Amino acid sequence: MSRKTATIAAIASLAVATTMFPSGRNAAALAQAAQEQLTAPAPVAAPELVPETIEYVAREVVQPLPAPARADAPVLTEAGSLHELVRMIDTDAPMSAELRCLAGAVYFEARGEELAGQLAVAQVIVNRTEDGRFPRSYCGVVAQPGQFSFMRGSRMPRVPEGTAAWDRAVAVAQIADKGLWESEAEGAVFFHASRVRPGWSRTKTRLAQIDTHIFYR
Repeated sequence: MSRKTATIAAIASLAVATTMFPSGRNAAALAQAAQEQLTAPAPVAAPELVPETIEYVAREVVQPLPAPARADAPVLTEAGSLHELVRMIDTDAPMSAELRCLAGAVYFEARGEELAGQLAVAQVIVNRTEDGRFPRSYCGVVAQPGQFSFMRGSRMPRVPEGTAAWDRAVAVAQIADKGLWESEAEGAVFFHASRVRPGWSRTKTRLAQIDTHIFYR
């Protein structure tokens, strides 16, 4: 109610009081009430509530990149079999001298065997580089005297590259080098052809026979 409206209402009340009750307590009381309305301060209006303005700030959302994989971490594959994995390997990629020695050993020692046998031969060479009794490199292991019959002294025969057998050997070498598939002869550091029985085999733990080779640790 505005101050003007309140004043008019008070005057009207006073007039009614003096007209209807010219005397007596009731008239005096009503007159007093009307007078108080005239002198009372106007009611203070409640402050209007204004909703706070919401400020929207556009920001670019950037997801953190995953940590880079270690160089020596094995590459995970979704291959369902060793044959499928071999087909997934890029055999045209440039090879280091070490990987070529490993692939050459697979080719000359086991190219006519199933892939599991070729992988087991490659695994023996990889395992030997991690064993203190043998050289620390693939080429060193392959060239060690008296270990691989296909070697000509410290030299490997020329490899007929561009053939399907060589491509398989290259793929198997890469798989063994990167640890992409577990070999049936995991942990083996010795092997020999099944047609012979060397004396040292009696002092080793036999792990598996795959095609024409028997593997030991």
